[in-house]
Amino acid sequence: MSTFSGTDHPLLLVFLGIMSSIATDAGYLILIPLAGLLYAGMGKNPLIGMAAAFAGVSAGFSANLIPATPIDVIIGVNAQVFAEAQGVPFVNAAGEALTPATMHYYFILTSTFVLAAVGAWVTLKFVGPRLEQKEFMVPKELQISDFDVTPAEQRGLRWSGIALVLALLAVFALRMGPLAPHENEAGIEVTPFLNNIILLITFVFTAVGVAFGVASGKFASMMDVVKAMVKQMDTMGYILVLTFFCYNFLGVLNYSGLGAYITFLGANLLTGLGLQSFPVLLLIGFVLVTALINLFVGGLTSKWMLLGPIFIPMLYMVNPAMTPDLVAAAFRVADSATNIITPMMSYAGIILAFMRKYNPQLSFGEMIAMMIPYSIAFMLVWIALLVGFFTLGIPLGF
Repeated sequence: MSTFSGTDHPLLLVFLGIMSSIATDAGYLILIPLAGLLYAGMGKNPLIGMAAAFAGVSAGFSANLIPATPIDVIIGVNAQVFAEAQGVPFVNAAGEALTPATMHYYFILTSTFVLAAVGAWVTLKFVGPRLEQKEFMVPKELQISDFDVTPAEQRGLRWSGIALVLALLAVFALRMGPLAPHENEAGIEVTPFLNNIILLITFVFTAVGVAFGVASGKFASMMDVVKAMVKQMDTMGYILVLTFFCYNFLGVLNYSGLGAYITFLGANLLTGLGLQSFPVLLLIGFVLVTALINLFVGGLTSKWMLLGPIFIPMLYMVNPAMTPDLVAAAFRVADSATNIITPMMSYAGIILAFMRKYNPQLSFGEMIAMMIPYSIAFMLVWIALLVGFFTLGIPLGF
């Protein structure tokens, strides 16, 4: 068994794990097993690569280089609803109107690089050296050659790269032409490009996907493209059903006045503790409370629908510096960082099953213990990054 060395850098695995959130759950089901196979091929403990990938996929879930991901839209749109339902202005610290889908983009862009570096450091300094001392096995049915890129897939990758360049050029042309910012008759600046950012991103990914599918032979007709899109949209059913009931819950809170009453009580409690003069403590406190709740209540959307309507107006009432985008960013930090150490995470059992292929005796507790260093490091660094954005007055997004 070879010795773990600094040359086996897991930075790319953590980075790819973070970026995999643009493909929803694909990172859990594809990247983590591939990471194990990669390390097995190098003669190293596959759990090292799987832990690094798992940290990126799950603990870094809210970070990304791509704006307006599904999580951006869910968090942003609902933050706007929660704020406006109780008269909280949907603006940032500078008083500028927020765009729901991109209100955190500068923060998540920076977070992607910071968390990738932190995850790699934790792997090299803590997780890797410890796991390298443990025995592992490689199942006979796992053949590394099965994962070689075929000539058809290579052709698909080439054409998808060409499609990406052409799609980005088309988006740039639209940005400089029909979708360029302008003032309307009332003298108000209109930004069609930002208003259509989700549609434009969808166009880019559709062009790349269709090019790969056609060039690799996976798509033989338009119906194949439609079926692939339908398969990806299947996961939206859960979100739509949950959103329906959560919005009804929000309506009940508004109609009955219970939401305003809870906000009033909570704000008075925090004010009584003197925290209105310490917004940084309010911010850190909300992150820690949400992180604790995340250990027992799984699902980002369900927690946001539960906590958002209460804490967005409550924290703003205590201190107006706690704007909706800041509170929502704090929620994203807390929800992501503890995903890898809670049994309530929906993919926890699946990840354990993947890891047991190389270590059949691995227990759930051992897997959580393996991931604790990532969770602590991500939490501390991410909180520091958010506090830095806040105290320095750096916009979270646009």
